Amino acid sequence: MSETVPPAVEERITAKPMMAHFATCVDGRPHVAPVWYHYDDGTLELLTTGKKLENVRRNPRVAVSVQEDDAGEAKWRVTLLGTATVVDDDEETAAAARRVNPKYGAEPDAWPENSLVRVDVGTATYESYE
Repeated sequence: MSETVPPAVEERITAKPMMAHFATCVDGRPHVAPVWYHYDDGTLELLTTGKKLENVRRNPRVAVSVQEDDAGEAKWRVTLLGTATVVDDDEETAAAARRVNPKYGAEPDAWPENSLVRVDVGTATYESYE
């Protein structure tokens, strides 16, 4: 269990498939995109393409937010700050796809063009509105 992410937060972000918002930095400005993820013991795995990969390679400091709503009413939210790495390894990317994709109802080998990004979480900020 991560010492950075409290057990209650780990339980919430792993309990069911939820969309995360992955924030990177490009030219001193934020770039945010929705992503699917897998979380385990202080590490997030994301599968993605495009500008986010270049952004991470230039500046590995990232943020990820996850929020659960009920009919537009926020139930809880978490923001994770960390350091990201693009993993240029086909076997590791395929293994991550087998963890991430089925969680969201996709075939394990869907979107083979995606690349694996790992985020080592440094801090977590959590708030519950329930």
